[in-house]
Amino acid sequence: MTEKSLDITYLSRLAALQFDADETQRAAADIARIIDMIEVMQAVDTEGVEPLAHPYEAVQRLREDTVTEDPREEALQAGAPAAQDGFYLVPRFVE
Repeated sequence: MTEKSLDITYLSRLAALQFDADETQRAAADIARIIDMIEVMQAVDTEGVEPLAHPYEAVQRLREDTVTEDPREEALQAGAPAAQDGFYLVPRFVE
């Protein structure tokens, strides 16, 4: 067994996964490619680059925050086991 397959075996046990020999080799190759990609990304000079919330410079079209319906407490609380003065009554469970 190679060192990478030992690592994959250990990681698969931690993740509660079972791999056969072929899957272990494929997983080791996939993880090696992921690590290589991360190393390439870390090598990029990002000095002076402002962080973005989103890659596109788009403006959200937001609707106006206005009330569109009147509250109907009686209708909303009609199915509640107990309600009083606009509040739902629940049994006390902390003393």
